[in-house]
Amino acid sequence: MTVTPDIVLVLCVLLVVIILFIIDRVRVDVVGIIVMVGLPLLGLVTPQQAVSGLSSNAVVSIIAVIIIGAGLDRTGVMNRLARLILRFAGKRESRITAMVSGTVAVISGFMQNIGAAALFMPAARRIASQTGIPVAHILLPMAYCAIIGGTLTLVGSSPLILLNDLLVVQGKSYEHFGMFSMTPIGIMLIIAALIYFYLLGKKILPGCKQIRERGPLSPLLDKTYHEVGKIYEMVIPENGFTKKSLGQLRIRANYACTVLAAYNHVTHKRIVAPLSEDELSPGDCLAVVGPPMFVEKLARDFGWIYKDELKVFADDLAPANAGIMEGIVTPRSALIGKRVGDFQFRRKYGVSPLAIFMGHEITVSDLSVQTVSEGNALLLHGKWSAFHRLKDQNDLVFTEPIRGEEIREDKATAALTCLAISLFMILVLNIQLSIALFFGALCMVLSGVLSIDEAYLSVDWMTVFLLAGLIPLGLAFENTGAAKLIADSLMHMLGVPSPIVLLASIALLTSFFTLFTSNVGATVLLVPLSMNLALSCGCDPRAAAMTVALAASNTFVLPTHQVNALIMRPAGLRPIDYLKAGAGMTIIFLIVLVAGMRIFF
Repeated sequence: MTVTPDIVLVLCVLLVVIILFIIDRVRVDVVGIIVMVGLPLLGLVTPQQAVSGLSSNAVVSIIAVIIIGAGLDRTGVMNRLARLILRFAGKRESRITAMVSGTVAVISGFMQNIGAAALFMPAARRIASQTGIPVAHILLPMAYCAIIGGTLTLVGSSPLILLNDLLVVQGKSYEHFGMFSMTPIGIMLIIAALIYFYLLGKKILPGCKQIRERGPLSPLLDKTYHEVGKIYEMVIPENGFTKKSLGQLRIRANYACTVLAAYNHVTHKRIVAPLSEDELSPGDCLAVVGPPMFVEKLARDFGWIYKDELKVFADDLAPANAGIMEGIVTPRSALIGKRVGDFQFRRKYGVSPLAIFMGHEITVSDLSVQTVSEGNALLLHGKWSAFHRLKDQNDLVFTEPIRGEEIREDKATAALTCLAISLFMILVLNIQLSIALFFGALCMVLSGVLSIDEAYLSVDWMTVFLLAGLIPLGLAFENTGAAKLIADSLMHMLGVPSPIVLLASIALLTSFFTLFTSNVGATVLLVPLSMNLALSCGCDPRAAAMTVALAASNTFVLPTHQVNALIMRPAGLRPIDYLKAGAGMTIIFLIVLVAGMRIFF
């Protein structure tokens, strides 16, 4: 096959795209749009092909699965998942990364990897927020393992699903692969990836600083209310304490500390903003906020054990879930003329008053008897969802944006049902991925889990346009014959290689193609070529075909794979970060794949 001007032109476009990704001067979604517009103007694809990416199965699936993930997050399902992971993994980055990545990899073996990654992404972001681990250090290994997880079973990725239909060459049909024929190799690849990130994670992952959890006050509020202190966790020993109510203890009046949460060791129930009549027993736990010297005196007087690291309340009082807000009393507020205690903030809204700022004085200990006037400032602690409810009453104007959003825990069952319906349609009814996922997203809206506006706002359009723009580039490779030319040239250069060289060459060629073209297109093109070459070399054509299907998952050095694109913005990644982390992963993937093929095939 000869080199045509169109082939040269499409290779130049590819080179420009790579350069733009590396120098990172143009945002990646803008690069995608440039490709989408430029290819039809150059005559390399038709106008219909240029915009076909916007309606492709991959892009539509991403939109739908992001909406489903947003619904699960909004109902608190991902919060519970994050809590479960932290319970087993603690706060060690290596253990958290391994647990999240390994779990997503296994799930990816039985459903599309984009779905597994998108569903776990909200939980991973919450874990990062609660532990202070940079979110990229969790999301990037998770994304790579989600991609690799597609090599675990015959239904784990599109190339493997197609594989048995392509096992025909020179008029002969070869034995089909079973559901778990490739599983040993997939397990080897996942283990290799986990070891890779465990050993080199700090060197290859983006060098962002670990987020240290600041005090309970924002920098703005800390200037005024610095005497409020820090949040401490207190444990009541089993001996030496008689059951009492919080009101009887008079903690605020005597120690200028405020009880933020209580834990009952018998019922295992945690209450944020507990009431004065709630009782404490030996073995229970409290979260209090106050100056260190007063907290120390409180613990000494009652014989309690205190620490400044939250364990029991690590999730409930994490910055992602709760915090402190300052509210200014409005002219039409129902608070005016009432005492702070009369308004019952804890009982009505689930928030704890910490202090009141009147004129130039801040009051903490005698807070409940203070009479509120217009313009006074109240300092309150509670869950972000509680602040959202309080904001709607128009009694207070908050001086800072409320960080969280209202969690609709009553809709958690509906959200899980929507997800289960989508998975049933995909795995049992064999309905196309995009249709099944969009049906689940639609159910999220119709069941009230999300409003339609919230569904629109949840979609990351940068990811959508990046992928939609790169899909036509793969079509241009096929239209111009550039893909076939490269494949034929390499096969011709190989001559009669040894089995190891043959498998390594096939894996390398497939890995190159899947960076810029769809993995399905690369598989359809390269399986027949590799099987023919294997026959001419006296090698097993089925092994060559399997190598192509598995190597189609070796796409780590650019954000062109849909999973890599999905996490790019949430993780704050740049194309150069993929190159840095993905180069080593690509090499390891090739080595382990070829070794596994030789061992098991």
